[in-house]
Amino acid sequence: MDPVMSAVEKPPLRVLLCAPRGFCAGVVRAIDAVERALVMYGPPVYVRHEIVHNKYVVEGLKAKGAIFVEELSEIPFGTQAPVIFSAHGVAKSVPEDAANRNFFAIDATCPLVTKVHREATVHHKRGREVVLIGHAGHPEVIGTMGQLPEGAVSLVETAAQARTFTPRDPDNLAFTTQTTLSIDDTAEIVAILRERFPAMVAPHKEDICYATTNRQEAVKKVASEVDAMIVVGAPNSSNSLRLREAAEREGCAISVLVQRASEIDWNVFGSISSLAVTAGASAPEVLVEEIIDAFAERFNVAVETVYTVQEDVFFPLPRQLRPDAAE
Repeated sequence: MDPVMSAVEKPPLRVLLCAPRGFCAGVVRAIDAVERALVMYGPPVYVRHEIVHNKYVVEGLKAKGAIFVEELSEIPFGTQAPVIFSAHGVAKSVPEDAANRNFFAIDATCPLVTKVHREATVHHKRGREVVLIGHAGHPEVIGTMGQLPEGAVSLVETAAQARTFTPRDPDNLAFTTQTTLSIDDTAEIVAILRERFPAMVAPHKEDICYATTNRQEAVKKVASEVDAMIVVGAPNSSNSLRLREAAEREGCAISVLVQRASEIDWNVFGSISSLAVTAGASAPEVLVEEIIDAFAERFNVAVETVYTVQEDVFFPLPRQLRPDAAE
């Protein structure tokens, strides 16, 4: 297909826009925290790890004066600049290290991740072995495991691992989960663990966050109705990867994850007549619009928004960044 066709030659394309999609309250809070710190204290503002997993967002904040590092040791000793921890959360050793270095630390951890941290800590204090369902190496998992002494948390990633996991005391177990997992995969793992260990204590409220759940449900609603699904998100974004998998599981023949319109393989989408578009919780709406514009250059698009639930969750900024903090 020609890269750009005239209006007469363009084939029709029905585009179903999933709602909700894109930024969640935790991501909005984290991005706002960096921007507010830049306004209140001026650049530079140091951020440990990508504030959220989205290159477009990170590059935008860099342009305003944010400096991203992976370790606190990369930050100049004695700096008076704010040091912000990302939305994914950090191990207990990180704020301790920041205090030892006399850094002005601001914690932008999503409150729903902090909830998981507190749950794990309470279970440990009550003498329970904590099972964490999640993906090894993800910053949120590293942060949650880092709330407790080494060996206190056992990571289970798959149903197969759930079937072979051997606890120290089967009658003294509790589980928590990463907030950005697949609802279906996690339910399977939990069901296996509960069948094997009936006394295992569950979270008071689901650990998978509302935004992850809502975005997956929106994808499930439309995936079987379209020829293809595009998820706007980063390859290291757990919740975005789960959205692509959810579409595939629901029978969508073409399901791809892209960061920008420039990544679209037009050979894959050449003969479709319907498309669904969604975005991971760290992907800004401007990138969704960019994707739709790219399709509009090649197709006569008719966009419909498909709603599953309205979101009204709001998290206040970290205390040091609220309007009265400077007074």
